[in-house]
This record gives sequence, C-alpha cells and structure tokens, in this order.
Amino acid sequence: MTKNSNLIGLFFASISIFLWGITFVCTKYLLRSFSSYEILLLRFVLAYLALWISKPHRLRLSSKKQELYFALAGLSGVTAYQFMENMAISYTSASNVSVIVSICPMFTAIFMQIFFKEKHLTVFFNIGFLLAIFGVALVSFNGVVEFHLNPKGDFLALGSALCWGVYSLCVAKINKLGFDSILVTRRIFHWALLFMLPIGIFSLLRHGGSLPSEINNISVILDSAFNKSRFANPLNWLNLGFLGLGASAFCFAAWNIACEKLGTVRATVGIYLIPVVTIIFAFFALGEKISLMGAVGAVLTIAGLFVSEIKKK
Repeated sequence: MTKNSNLIGLFFASISIFLWGITFVCTKYLLRSFSSYEILLLRFVLAYLALWISKPHRLRLSSKKQELYFALAGLSGVTAYQFMENMAISYTSASNVSVIVSICPMFTAIFMQIFFKEKHLTVFFNIGFLLAIFGVALVSFNGVVEFHLNPKGDFLALGSALCWGVYSLCVAKINKLGFDSILVTRRIFHWALLFMLPIGIFSLLRHGGSLPSEINNISVILDSAFNKSRFANPLNWLNLGFLGLGASAFCFAAWNIACEKLGTVRATVGIYLIPVVTIIFAFFALGEKISLMGAVGAVLTIAGLFVSEIKKK
C-alpha cells in the first residue's frame, strides 16, 4: 500500500512540476497583452469554473478554524504567490525568477519543522539543497555570462517563494481533514478570487479601465477596441487555457494529492526541477539552445534531489 501510494504521489507531482515548468513561458507571452493582475484573475476564474463543472458539489466544513486554513491557503499560495511571480517576471528575467522560486522547499521544510516539529533539516537535506540550487542556477543562466540583478523583480520572486512555504503548511493541515482533492482545491481558489477583487477595484478606481500608455502590473483595461484585439488572438486563449485549466485547475488538485501521498516536504523538493523543465521546453518550443552549463546544471539538480532524500540509518 505504501509503495502504491508513493507511486501515485510521484506521478501527480511529476505532472504538476512538468506543467508548472511551462508556465513561465506562457506568462511571459501573455504579458505582452495583459497585466500581471489580469493574467492572474483570468487564469483562476477559468480554473474555478472547470473545477465546478468537474465536481458540482459543496464542501461542508465543520468549523471556522478549518475555513481559516482554506482562506490562508488561497491568500498565500494563489493570490500572493502567483501575483508576485507574475510581477517578478515582468520586472526581471524568467531565469532569475525560476532560480529564486526554486528555494520553496527550504521554506517549506523550515515551516514544517517549526510548526509541526517534523525533522527535515538534516545534513543530507542541506547538502542536497545547496547542490540542487547550484544546479538550478547553472540551468537558468544557461551559458549567459552577464547576470543583471533587478532588486524589485528578485525580491518579488523571493516573496513568492516564502508565500509557497506558508501555502504548503496550510495544505499539510488541510490534507489531514480527509476532504476530496478537487473540492479542496476549488475552496482554496474561491478564497483566492475573493482576495484578488480588491486589487481590481483599486485599479478601476485609479485608472477607470482606460487604456494606459503602458500596461502596468495592476491594470484592468476595459477599452473595447483593445479587448477585441487581444481576445481575438487564439494564442492568448491557448496560453490562458493552459494556465487556467492545466497549470491551475488540474495541477493544484494533483499537487494536493502528491503532498498527501508523499508528504508535503518530500513533494515540494521536486520544485527544484521546474527550471530544468522550463529550459528544456524553451529549447523545443522556442528554439533556445541548451549550453553545456545548462546540461551540467540539470544533472546537478537531479543529483541534489536524490541527496536531499537520503535518511540517516
């Protein structure tokens, strides 16, 4: 039973990591026509509707404390994490963002040890983390010698990684309640969408939905001609559909299953692989070359994953 459970967890974790690795490319493309906030809102409205269609049942909770976990998960893992990641990509390179966001497992392990008293920060975990993060850096730089630090974008990426650690803590608590994964994910998205609304209201009050000279991160554009143009682009819909239905509706539900089967910290370590997937996908989809540095980095990242999983006898 344990072996089957591990295989199920690894299966769903692998799919989630693969699809999430592609999201950097999709978001970068959509930022040409949409603000960070619009991408966030449209993505999770699509995801929420898809989850309702797949399972139109209500999730009944027994206490306000349980609701608090869902609200905090929606705020930290969706609204804050995704919004800051989208903004980070608009300020700095996707490589920088993928490097910094990949330290999520360390925040998760620290929070799990502080709040759940789980012993994760072993010598092997720390060595594996350092090895993997070095590999991730090589993969993301991919032969680029000059590295331009953008404090605003990099700190936003760091903040999103911290938020994912909080989200992982909430998911660990929620998984112990034994609810259906799809209903859990939809409830988290419900709260996330509620937390997104004030951003849109603020933008409309400030700009009135008019077309700005330059799209900023919180823009909500109601200009009919501009909307007709951007929503008529099939590639925009393809990317939005992928982000909403694949990377959000499916992947968040799949990730919750992976955390339940493998354990939150063990599943989250797989996030190291997201930049590797991004580089490989960019090679086939965009024709970007993979350098020797990138290949070595991929090997080091995978090696770091194995080292971090070594347990003391």
